Amino acid sequence: MTAPRSNVPSGTFVGLRGTPQATVIIPTFNGEKYISQILESLAVQETQWDFEVLVIDSGSSDRTVERVQEHPLVRLHQIPNSEFGHGKTRNLGATLARGEYVAYLSHDAIPASPFWLHEITKPLDPQGLNAAAVLGKQVARPGCFPLLKYEIREVFQRFGPNYGTTLFYVDDFARSRDDVNAMAFYSDVNSATRRSFVLDVIPYQDVLYSEDMAFGLDVIEGGFIKAYAPQAVVEHSNDLTLREYRMRLFDEITGLRRIGKDLPPLRWSRQFIYPLYGAGIDSLRIVADKEMSLGSKFRWLVVNPFFHWAKWRSFYRSTHVDLNDKVLVDKGSLESARLAAAEVAPGLSQSHR
Repeated sequence: MTAPRSNVPSGTFVGLRGTPQATVIIPTFNGEKYISQILESLAVQETQWDFEVLVIDSGSSDRTVERVQEHPLVRLHQIPNSEFGHGKTRNLGATLARGEYVAYLSHDAIPASPFWLHEITKPLDPQGLNAAAVLGKQVARPGCFPLLKYEIREVFQRFGPNYGTTLFYVDDFARSRDDVNAMAFYSDVNSATRRSFVLDVIPYQDVLYSEDMAFGLDVIEGGFIKAYAPQAVVEHSNDLTLREYRMRLFDEITGLRRIGKDLPPLRWSRQFIYPLYGAGIDSLRIVADKEMSLGSKFRWLVVNPFFHWAKWRSFYRSTHVDLNDKVLVDKGSLESARLAAAEVAPGLSQSHR
């Protein structure tokens, strides 16, 4: 489904003066840790279209803007932090983009090969697969805690083999709501669509969280094709403390509930049973994991079960909370905690995934 490497024509990173066919859009907020690596990777992309890179920064207080300005070919658009929204900022990016193909990266997702842009945009070609939206693959960073590392691996293994491109669309084989929801999975950590599709057909919803999952569902339910491009790989896993992981899951699950996902309340007993089971399975994986040193294995055998406990405790709380109870929702939310902190110390706001 993808062109052989030797047949990929050489497009150009055109910067501000050219006429790009593709735009890479990166919303940033205090993303200095990885933004230079991302931009360096994008500078050497080999693709068949001329392309540009657009960074939309929403009030970073670290050196993100300075790092971006070290790359003169990159377009920088700055907005106040108060104007950021996961969905509406991506719509803004499509409006500002000069390319018809728009690829989205989070500010901590690093393209893993010089063919990433080619792979993530090729399925959009109307003369080819004519997909409306493309989901790329993610691999965890070295040092990612095992629970998240193995979850990322399993999620993307479900979408198809590492060769070719897998297409998802509603047909007779989608017999249940669960089938549709599974096909609709989408992540703006690493994705692509057409500018005209976002502006004229299906824009991103302006929701507090899970705008990407809502977009994926809108694409599938609208009768369009979603593609999974496994060779469009980025290195990405969230750098979170145990507390931040628990609160982030709370945001994710309440976000899914807000866009209409049916997530029944977790039974009280299962918040204790599931961590034991999950930690046990992960312990076997850790012992067999050839990517870990012996010291890392001992460490994670002790620490990883706490992440399982945090996961299912958060799942229990987020499936029981009344979404209209702002006090309780804000208490469990990482987004709300960062927004509150920003009022005291500007620069600690939304996650940008």
